[in-house]
Amino acid sequence: MKICIRMDDITPDMDWAKFMRFKALCDLYQVKPLIGVVPSNLDENLHIDAPQNAPVSDFWGYVRELQKKGWCVAQHGVTHVYTTKKMGCFPLNRLSEFAGTGYERQYAALRQGKAVLAEHGIRTDIFMAPAHSFDRATIRALKELGFSRMTDGFGACPYMRWGMTFYPISFRQGSVLKNEKKKGCATFVVHTNTMSDKDFARYERLFSDYRDRLISFSDLLEMKPKRRGVLGNAKEYAMAVTKFVLVAIKSNGG
Repeated sequence: MKICIRMDDITPDMDWAKFMRFKALCDLYQVKPLIGVVPSNLDENLHIDAPQNAPVSDFWGYVRELQKKGWCVAQHGVTHVYTTKKMGCFPLNRLSEFAGTGYERQYAALRQGKAVLAEHGIRTDIFMAPAHSFDRATIRALKELGFSRMTDGFGACPYMRWGMTFYPISFRQGSVLKNEKKKGCATFVVHTNTMSDKDFARYERLFSDYRDRLISFSDLLEMKPKRRGVLGNAKEYAMAVTKFVLVAIKSNGG
């Protein structure tokens, strides 16, 4: 099973030292990930480094350069501020920027986010939902705005649902690593802002030990999506609920 990487929470005020440290690892192993860029970051938890202290003078120009070099870019929400506690269609978290807010509000926000990226010369048809949370109104608004791909869901290969192509994330990294001979690909989700030295060491080992299975996200986009039935969708929903419960138990020290 192939492995690709997505990096969440890319903003002008992210933890640049950690981002650059992980980027160096990607460059070393010639892996070009998907990066989720927040158009108008208002999430206090993502305000880490002052933009003027960043190692690049032009954040948006830097994102464009990464895109030219083969890195894929997704629109990662709009403000990254959670407004509801709805779990949405992929119930990994009980909080959302979009789910439960209605079509009109979502369409207006998503259009604004897309316009911000376009103003800076960044165009993409890939969407990355903050907290993995979205509902059918989000899908409808995204399609109206020209988005055709989502980085979310569970599975071994891209699949079609609601007229969108979904590129699954890993349910459990260990299971993916064990399935060496299984066909398909899973995406490992990376939040560099919160990575510890232990996390970096783990990814350094992973990249070294599984280098033959690492692919760039653009390679995943070339895979032909499959159509999935009702049972597959129900299984995905059940897996998401299960992971939500397991994470909650672990967080509470259970």
